[in-house]
Amino acid sequence: MSTIAAALPSLRRSSRMVQRNLLVYKHTWMVIVSGFFEPLFYLLGIGIGLGSLVPEIDGVSYRAFVAPGLLASSCLNGAITDGFFNIFFKLHFQKTYDGILATPMRVPDVAFGEMLWALGRGSLYAAAFLVVLLVLGEATDGPMLLSPWAALAWPAAVLAAASFSAMALLLSSVARRVQDFDMVMGLLVMPMFLFSGIFVPITRFPGPVQ
Repeated sequence: MSTIAAALPSLRRSSRMVQRNLLVYKHTWMVIVSGFFEPLFYLLGIGIGLGSLVPEIDGVSYRAFVAPGLLASSCLNGAITDGFFNIFFKLHFQKTYDGILATPMRVPDVAFGEMLWALGRGSLYAAAFLVVLLVLGEATDGPMLLSPWAALAWPAAVLAAASFSAMALLLSSVARRVQDFDMVMGLLVMPMFLFSGIFVPITRFPGPVQ
């Protein structure tokens, strides 16, 4: 039982990692904001721009079709950025955790705290993206949130961000070189982004791809 207890993180100590990241990003807040723009640009360029040339899909406008997928991808961007890239550099280059682990903080506390931070960042992107969908839909007379039930997309996005942040934390524990980023992005993240039904219904793909 003591072995199991030692492997479990302390929420109090893990929250210190979140506090530390808040203090760091307080002075580099643009890094947080910039991660939100990629799905927004896809929405403007493909959903609204190119989407004006695409017919409805199952009775839904193309802009409304791509909106929920881009919402999920915003969670992916936030979680991967913090849960994989940032942790990798702090672990292998900045040696941030060497100093942290010299305190009463333990490895499970650090790992869970970083996952909470990645979860929070992904959830923040999701909430902001939902607001943008609402505002753009009203401004362009082409609603992208077709039902009040769309508000439930946010807790679903939080769960997605949790799974992505856990996956990113796992990847950061096995990545050893900067070149490993190429494998993760090229073989995992990019196929998820392109072939998970964001831009094209999955039913349009050949059977093996589905």
